[in-house]
Amino acid sequence: MNTSETSLATVIRERRSVRKYDPNFKISQDEILDILKEASLAPSSSNLQPWKFLVIQDEETKKDLRLIANNQEQVETSSAVIAVLGDREMYRNGEKVYRSSFEAGYMDETTMNRMIENTNKLYPAAPVGIRENIASFDAGLISMQLMLIARARGYDTVPMGGFNKQQFIEKFNIDERYMPVLLLPIGKAAVPGHPTTRIPVEEVVEFI
Repeated sequence: MNTSETSLATVIRERRSVRKYDPNFKISQDEILDILKEASLAPSSSNLQPWKFLVIQDEETKKDLRLIANNQEQVETSSAVIAVLGDREMYRNGEKVYRSSFEAGYMDETTMNRMIENTNKLYPAAPVGIRENIASFDAGLISMQLMLIARARGYDTVPMGGFNKQQFIEKFNIDERYMPVLLLPIGKAAVPGHPTTRIPVEEVVEFI
């Protein structure tokens, strides 16, 4: 199954947060990479793509990660855990991003130079907290995209914010440029995720 074979509406309705996985089912590195490539089409502030991923598949490492993640079994039994990191220094991507757009014919050289200059002026001057908020928001966008793409391919996921981020940083030697945002186990459900209800949209929307 791939995204072209399943309607978006069906994918959205069928996605569940799954916490029990078939530990014998494995997704190849090539397919995980392909899923990440699709997900990276998600929007981001100034197209700076402030994210990085650690894909954890090694069984012993997953056992260690389970302890960091409040002993939640999906960390160990899923095929892999995709750790989504936010990039506090996303402006460092600017020249690569805009030069690539210029070379693809999406912008002219003047626009490229202006975008690079503006990025290098504005983002480094912004408080770290502002940049962290941007990185967290954009990491959320790509994570949602990841979950929908996985479901379209017949896989299951569960987004996890409940883990010790400092222990994660120490365990995986995360550079201070990056911050852990969430863990995303991915695999094949052993038990379907529970359906849930939603607050009626009419109660939370206001037209002005």
